[in-house]
Amino acid sequence: MLLLRRSSHLFKRLYSSHHRLDEAGPMACRLSSRSVIRFSGPDTLKFLQGLLTNDVRAFSRLTAGANTGQNPSLPHRSSPPLYAALLTPQGRFRYDLFLFRPPLQEERLDRTGSRPESSRSEEVVELLADVDAAALDEILDCFKKYRLRSKVDIEDVAEEFSCWQRFGGDLCRAASSDQEAEVASVGWGAGNDEASASSAQASELGWQWFTDPRLDCLGFRGIFPSGTLPPLVEADKEAEEKHYLLWRLERGVAEGPAEIPKGEAIPLEYNLAGLNAISFDKGCYVGQELVARTHHRGVIRKRLLPFKFVDDSGKEAEQEVSPSSEIVETTSNKKVGTVTTALGCRGMGLAKLEEVFKPSPALSIRDKDAVKVKAIRPDWWPAEWVQLHGEQSAFA
Repeated sequence: MLLLRRSSHLFKRLYSSHHRLDEAGPMACRLSSRSVIRFSGPDTLKFLQGLLTNDVRAFSRLTAGANTGQNPSLPHRSSPPLYAALLTPQGRFRYDLFLFRPPLQEERLDRTGSRPESSRSEEVVELLADVDAAALDEILDCFKKYRLRSKVDIEDVAEEFSCWQRFGGDLCRAASSDQEAEVASVGWGAGNDEASASSAQASELGWQWFTDPRLDCLGFRGIFPSGTLPPLVEADKEAEEKHYLLWRLERGVAEGPAEIPKGEAIPLEYNLAGLNAISFDKGCYVGQELVARTHHRGVIRKRLLPFKFVDDSGKEAEQEVSPSSEIVETTSNKKVGTVTTALGCRGMGLAKLEEVFKPSPALSIRDKDAVKVKAIRPDWWPAEWVQLHGEQSAFA
């Protein structure tokens, strides 16, 4: 595809000082770093509820239309996805995943514009999970180890489905309600809009975009049948996945065990509570004790945040920093953080808030004094993340 051939050129332009990714307009990319597994069976919700950090009971009832007396000719809106994590028994990060409820046959409008009466039980028995592709076999083995006698099937459906992300400055600047209406224009329960069907480039409709469950500024996420383009992508810019990585780096949002160290990362230090991955009301799950204790303590001294790398003159330092590089206070050479992910002149890493947000910090990369580090506080951060830390430091 011509757009794909232009992608590398676009990426180079976006790195220049005269172009910004959030000025490039909406883009979409297939996430080759993510894969799909399916949970099915009567114990699906109970099984996942006891393992994951978020409350999966949100999927327990069909959302509008079935068994509610709602007019069956009205558009149906599917259950939104859920972001969650699976932790070690010690409360350290293991894997993250996005849970989607696949479209149901009874939610599809027929050619007359009506939806048939539902004969399905209210209890959801099938969920699709968007997971890290590099750790797919490990994730399957891990869930199967916990399954024991639970009536739930866990399958690799990576060949059947693909994960996609739609993002860009235009999406963030537009009203979320308008975008929701647009992305819902194709799918089960949507009207028989031939133009929308054409944009989907698929005869089998029913799969739609959803607002990213972590942050609105990340755009839209979805799982779609492999071999077909999602709705709105034909008239969009199909980009390489590194564009989406850069989009996340600029906002300080990590994804997957390659960016959130497996078996080491403390979930709250990697901002999973702020990314809607943790429910503090759901009850017990694997690793809950450390998360609850850290949360109730009230102050997180280190957090994952975005960085920009520049030289002594303030010019962007391209490809000068690699993951695992240490961030130090230039004068004392004291370590204040570690870079976990880097791309071009952008990166993110875990750092001590007291050091990186003090007045006029002087930060650099260890053994590369010419590479200066600028810490950036993301717009989506709650004010208390920095304020509470500063107040406690002053009190101490």
